[in-house]
Amino acid sequence: MAMRVSVPDASWLDSLNDLGLGLDLLVWDTQGPQPDGDLDLVVWPYTLDPSAMASVDTSRVGVIQGQSLGFDGVAENLPAGGVFCNAIGVHEESTAELAVTLALASARRLDVFADQQSRGEWVKTFTSSLIDKRVLLLGIGGIGGEIVKRLDGFGCELIRVGTSARDDERGHVHATSELPQLLPRADVVIVAVPLTEQTTGLIDDDFLGALPDDAIVVNVARGKVADTDAVLRALPRIRFASDVFDPEPLPDDHPLWAAKNVIITPHVGGMTSAMRPRIEKVVHRQVRALAAGEEPINVAVRT
Repeated sequence: MAMRVSVPDASWLDSLNDLGLGLDLLVWDTQGPQPDGDLDLVVWPYTLDPSAMASVDTSRVGVIQGQSLGFDGVAENLPAGGVFCNAIGVHEESTAELAVTLALASARRLDVFADQQSRGEWVKTFTSSLIDKRVLLLGIGGIGGEIVKRLDGFGCELIRVGTSARDDERGHVHATSELPQLLPRADVVIVAVPLTEQTTGLIDDDFLGALPDDAIVVNVARGKVADTDAVLRALPRIRFASDVFDPEPLPDDHPLWAAKNVIITPHVGGMTSAMRPRIEKVVHRQVRALAAGEEPINVAVRT
């Protein structure tokens, strides 16, 4: 019997038909009623909140393939018996690219120059640079590893921080327990940690208070990694450039919009031209694995 696969929109149909596996394909955006019968694989919409998974009848679904790297909220919402796979290898490079972009934009004061442009003002000023600066990278997983690659050649001193101290092929990794000693010497801090109980609220008053004046904090992790009120209290003494926020999306009247020394991007780290080809490859690999009777790839949550 042919594998039955649902996709979030019709643009996926040709891509999966090209596999030549004789799949039984149907479009289900997961917003309407679940299709009758069993589904071997459900390709979940990219930007849909995990709370929508609460209505999935997992007894009739084999595997849910997400299009995001993160999976916070899935375990809390996916009914018992569900299997959720995340999109490893899809967003790491693009998110790393944005992390470096935010660091450079904040250092070179593109926020100030954009404001001047909107007023038609030509005002020259010296800015910071990544050259000769000490950059603290928190998180050395997939995204962190790609950030390391992209910082090569920028002339900065890179200090990596992981859960525990260790040495690898790139040198020494400091432990998070060393942050009180590391933060006062950091010019730039890039945060790319997963959201866990330990990292929730990591960027708090103590964290920010330990930084020197005019330090740059870049957050491409998750919004809840930063205590938003603590960030507001630290501004404008430090600079904050972030792609993720708590709450998210930011309300229209949120004080961060008008705060000085802030650059905001609306959680678009993975939303580039590179995403679609990469997520299609992941889905293709998943389909082939399931068709061969193998275990699903990239299992992140089993409920």
